[in-house]
Order: sequence, then C-alpha cells, then structure tokens
Amino acid sequence: MKKIKTLVALSAASLFVANPASAAGTWAEARSDAMGGTGVASASYGSGVLTNPALLAKAKQDDTITVILPAVSAQITDKDNLQDQIDDISNKVDNYKNVIDDLTLQDILFNPNGSLNQLQGAAGDLAGELEDLKGKTANAKAGASIAVSIPNDVLSVAFVAKAYARAHVSSSIDQQDIDYLNSIAGSRAVAGGVALDAAINGSDVITSNLNSTASGRAAIVSDYGVALAKQFDLGGVPVSFGVTPKLQKTWLYNYTTSVYSYDSNDWNSSRYRNDDTGFNVDAGVAADFGENWTVGLSGQNLISRDIDTKDILITNGRTGETVNYKDTYQIRPLVTAGVAWHNDLITLSADGDLTETKGFKSEEDSQYVGVGAEITPLPWLAVRAGYRADVKSNDSNVFTGGVGFAPFNRVHVDLMGLYGEDQTWGAGAQLSVTF
Repeated sequence: MKKIKTLVALSAASLFVANPASAAGTWAEARSDAMGGTGVASASYGSGVLTNPALLAKAKQDDTITVILPAVSAQITDKDNLQDQIDDISNKVDNYKNVIDDLTLQDILFNPNGSLNQLQGAAGDLAGELEDLKGKTANAKAGASIAVSIPNDVLSVAFVAKAYARAHVSSSIDQQDIDYLNSIAGSRAVAGGVALDAAINGSDVITSNLNSTASGRAAIVSDYGVALAKQFDLGGVPVSFGVTPKLQKTWLYNYTTSVYSYDSNDWNSSRYRNDDTGFNVDAGVAADFGENWTVGLSGQNLISRDIDTKDILITNGRTGETVNYKDTYQIRPLVTAGVAWHNDLITLSADGDLTETKGFKSEEDSQYVGVGAEITPLPWLAVRAGYRADVKSNDSNVFTGGVGFAPFNRVHVDLMGLYGEDQTWGAGAQLSVTF
C-alpha cells in the first residue's frame, strides 16, 4: 500500500514539478469534490473554469480577481493490498533463488533431506503467493489545478493549468508457474530432479520457467488554457456561455515486467514512458431560473484523441515466445449536466455524466452521478457533504465531506476527504485568494 500511496503523491507532485503542470472528472476542486464531485451548476465563478467555464460569467458586481494556488486531490483503491503482495512475491523469489543458489551436488547426494526440504518449502511458499495474487488490481487517481479568474461585464477571462493522473496495477499470473512450483513442493522425486539439474546447470534452468507478469499503467494529462465567458439575457433568463481552448500534454507509463522483478521505483524509466502534445477544448452553458435555481451543462475534452503507450516486449522463458504488451489511452468528450438550488445558507447540487469516462482500453469505463450539499452557518465557515456513484459499477462509490474557511472573505482554505467501498479513500485541499 505504501508504494501505491507514494505513486499517487509523486503523480500529484509531478503536475507542478516534473511536468510544470481525484476527482472523478478531469479537475480537482476541493469544494466541489467535497459535495460529491458536483459543480457543473454549483461551482463559484472563481472555480468555474475548472468545472464549467460558463460559470466564470456569473460573478457578482462586487466580485474581484480570484486566484486558486493550488487545488490538489488524490484517491486510492487497493482493497487487496496488491502492492504489499507484489513486494512479498519479490521476497519469496529472493528466498527461492537463494535456496537454489546454495544447492550443491554434495548437499543433494549426502544431505538430501535438508536441501530438498528447503527447496520444497520455498517453492510452496512462492506458489501460494502467486495463487493469492491472481485477479487482483489496485487503482489510484490524483489531480491538481491552478486558476486565475478575472470577472468583467464585457467578457470574463480566466487562465488555467490543471492536470489529472490515474494509475492501474494488475498482475497476470501464469497457472503453469503455480503448477510447476507445486510439483516441486509436492514431490520429493521432482524436487530431487530439479535440484540436481540446478546444481549442474545453474539456477537459471529453474527461474526461466517462471513467466508471470505484473503491469503498471499510468497516465498524466495536463491542460493549459484561457477561458472566455459571457452572460446574455435570453427572454428574461440569464444564460452564460463559456469556452476554454487549451494545449494538452499527456505522459503515458507502461511498466510491464516479470512479477518476480517488479519494482514501482522503475515506473518513471524512459524505457516505459512516452508523451504526446495536442490541442483540445472545454465548453459549457449555465442558466439561472429565478433567484435560487441554476442549471448547467459542461463538455470537457471535446476533441477525441487516442494515444498509444510504448511497446514492451517480454520473452517467455518456457516457450521462447516474445509477447508485446501495449495499451491505448483514450481521451473522449465528457459531457455532464448539473442542477443546483441555493440561497445564502444552503446549496444543494446534483450532477450526472451523460457520457462515459474512458481511460486505458484495457480498463472498464465509468459513468458518474453525484449529489452534494453545503451549509454556511457563519460567513467564514462552510460545511459540505455528498455522495458519488459509478452507474457502471466499475469504480468505487464514495461518501465525501469537507469544510471551508474564509477569514475576512479574502483567503479561502478548503479541505475535503472521501471514503468508500473496496478500501477507497482520498483527500484534497485548496487555497484561493480574492483580491
């Protein structure tokens, strides 16, 4: 678990450091994240550029420049403690190799019980670990955002840099590995033959028969854009339109290797990493009905893009066959509708994705709905809660919550946390300043 936590932290940090610069979508914003991931109709003008650029035009007469510096969030799902188990595999393999390397003809001929017992025990332990690892996965998300929003009666403008990262760890356990190791553990004759072969020809004759793999796929997508928004009066209804053209850079990681030599520190190696730069656009619309109702529609990444990972070739030691491991990351339009009811004390919000959230082709798609509430008992204090669900049942459903502090109504500090099924947890924070 600690290594996947490190991965998420490094991914989030890299948005601003390694790559000069989660939420369910393509943004991180602590207030919206605390309210079930909603925000298409309920976000403020200062953060609207992240969720729905049309909200940028909803600034009030006395609203001034708002700077978000920064907003960050992370979410982890690892109900099986997969990273710990892969570490255990490495330890078992080291023990197995040490036993094999220590085998000598003298031990096999004159102390067969001691040497074979060690070999059978090590093989059995490793087989058990592989059996337990089959079919398990772990997932992580992270996001970060910077925004400067400048309201204006003629045309509101915002500058935004945001990024989101997602990682997926899985294993592909070869049943023949388990059968081979169990045959050693369960038969003195087989163990003796294997031990004799290793003593004469070296330990590689045994370890070359182990071909299970582990895969770590990760994507970091960063956007740099300028949002423009304008409000119009259409039949007595204030309607806002916004658009964010943006430069989009993507880093993909395809770390696929033998499960017996897996090391998460190798993720960032150039051997497994490639990048791509392109153009994309976000757009949105929002309308106010009366003093209390707002409805919105946003479209993120309206230009579809497919980006291939690097090809990773792994040779099967048993058959000599070379297998090509490759994946494709899909950037697709994410269209979300939202509605909010609000007054000076309470905000209630609901969002629903009209399209699926896609990622790597090897993973299942998700489609999210969320509800949230905010209560402002004091001018400087807000309390928030919400719930977010994946209607495709491929991602964990989570409860969210958070608080916001706004001393002097100039500095805003927002904190959020989430917890859900399959040992999913996450946290986020945001600092914003109004001038």
